[in-house]
Amino acid sequence: MTPKRPGYHPDHPLGCHRPRISDRVVFDKLLQLLRFGCSYEAIADTTCSASTIRSRRDEWIRLGVFSRFKQIALESYDRIVGLVLDQIAIDGAITKAPGGGEVAGRSPVDRGKQGLKRSGMTDGYGIPLGRVLSGANRHDSPLLAPTLDLLDGLGPLPDEITVHLDAGYDSAATRAELDGRGLHGRIAHKGEKAPIQASQRWHIERTHAWQNSFHRLARCYERRTIVIDAFFDLADTVIAVRGLIRRSWKTHRWDARPSRCP
Repeated sequence: MTPKRPGYHPDHPLGCHRPRISDRVVFDKLLQLLRFGCSYEAIADTTCSASTIRSRRDEWIRLGVFSRFKQIALESYDRIVGLVLDQIAIDGAITKAPGGGEVAGRSPVDRGKQGLKRSGMTDGYGIPLGRVLSGANRHDSPLLAPTLDLLDGLGPLPDEITVHLDAGYDSAATRAELDGRGLHGRIAHKGEKAPIQASQRWHIERTHAWQNSFHRLARCYERRTIVIDAFFDLADTVIAVRGLIRRSWKTHRWDARPSRCP
């Protein structure tokens, strides 16, 4: 996935400069950043500096490492357990973005402070399939079409797909968008009490909670969209692998299988 590199740069005249930091060390630091949400300087130590973490992060983004991680996790989950692609849930979530950035906007639920909205999509169990990032001041409905475009990268799809949406999508434009794509919509109606358990929309709500447990996503200080997407891909990979282990525990056996169901 990443090219092999020598421990020392071959162009160095003496060949005795500081050796290259192991990819495993840097990857562990990125996981800590994702989980705890602290700064690069706070997570750096004698094994790896903050500048090394940033430069290796950008290098891996250019190589498409994080998106490839997520693709491998989804393919493995689909092969072993099976993605529930005939039932899709889509919904938006607003989080804080104190540093602003390329996709930040005035949050309508946080006194106009900078916020980030993600329009997420999950399968029928809650495995994240992708997301579209936007400012917190964007409505959910206009983000539906670019979110549905993410289905094109999932390979063969079922003949009939039902999309579960909340009342924020209750409009003629939404129904026309779904009909144009040959999708069925189960949309909550405005003005009517519809508990979240009334349909399968609760899967996307649970996935939002899973993603918000990674504090770098719940309070985003990154300013560039490609970096935010990289951290989301990494979080989605962890969620997919965790779901794969949990669901395959009762049906499969492997050497490192936990003694108890996760």
